Amino acid sequence: MFKNQDYSNPKIDLVQKSLHADCKNCFGLCCVALPFAASADFAIDKVAGKPCQNLQSDFRCSIHKDLRQKGFKGCTVFECFGAGQKVSKVTFDGVDWRKDPEVAKKMFNVFPIMHQLHEMLWYLTEALRLKATRSIHIEISSMLDKTEQLTQLSPESLIELDVPAHRAGVNTLLLKTSELVRTQFLTKLKISKKKVDRRGANLMGAKLKGADLRGANLRGAYLIATDLRGADLREADLIGADFRDADISGADLTGCIFLTQVQINSAKGDEHTKLPNLLSRPAHWSSKTNKIV
Repeated sequence: MFKNQDYSNPKIDLVQKSLHADCKNCFGLCCVALPFAASADFAIDKVAGKPCQNLQSDFRCSIHKDLRQKGFKGCTVFECFGAGQKVSKVTFDGVDWRKDPEVAKKMFNVFPIMHQLHEMLWYLTEALRLKATRSIHIEISSMLDKTEQLTQLSPESLIELDVPAHRAGVNTLLLKTSELVRTQFLTKLKISKKKVDRRGANLMGAKLKGADLRGANLRGAYLIATDLRGADLREADLIGADFRDADISGADLTGCIFLTQVQINSAKGDEHTKLPNLLSRPAHWSSKTNKIV
C-alpha cells in the first residue's frame, strides 16, 4: 500500500492540536460574528455581529443536540480551526465582547481573518507531514512559522492584514505539494495525470459510484449531491472541493490531501467510509442509511 504520510513530527502535532475548535474557551464567536441566511442550512436570517437566537448567556447553544432537526444544519458543518478560542483568549486576552461595544466590533472583524489564517495552518501542517514534500519542507516550514506569527498580531494589525496576498504565497506551496504527492503516486500506478485532472469540474449530481479517482486533481470541484458511493479517492487533492450532500458511503479517502472536517461534515457517509487519520466521523452519519446498492 502506498503511504504518503508521516505522523511522527512533534512540532506539527503541537500546532495541529490547536487547530480544533474548543468551544468552552470561546465567546461563541461563530454564533455572533458570522451572518447566515434562511435556507436549507439555516432556519432564520442573521446579520453579522448579531447573536444567534439560540446562543445562551454561557455561550452554549440551547439546541445543540437538535441543530439538524431544528433547521440549523449549517452549524453542524462549520469548523473554526481553533480560531474562536485564539481570538477570545489570546488576541483579546479573555475580554468578553459583551462588556465593550468597541471590543465587540473589533473581535467580530478579527474572527473571520483568524479563521482563514488557521485554515492555512491546517493545510501547511498537513503538507509538512507528507513524505513526498521533503524537498520543499524548508519552504513549507518557513511559511508555517510566518503564518503562526501573523496569528499573534494585534487586533488592529490583523484587521489591516492583506490576507489574499498571504494566501497566494501559501497556495503556491500547496500546489507544489499536490504536484509532488500525486506525481509520485500516479507514476507508481502508471496513470496519466491528464486522465485524472478534474480541477474545478462541475460534477454536481454526477453518478460516480465506484469511480476510480485515485490521485485525481479535484481542487475546487463541485461535488454537490454527487454519488461517490464506493469511490476510490486515495491520494486525490480535495482542497476546496464542495462536498455538500455528496454521498461518500463506502468511499476510500485514505491518503487524500487537503480534506478538512468541514467537507466531511457536509457530506453523507456511513461506517464503511474510510477517512484520513486526522479527521473524525460525523455524529450525524448513520449506519442505516446511504447503503451501497
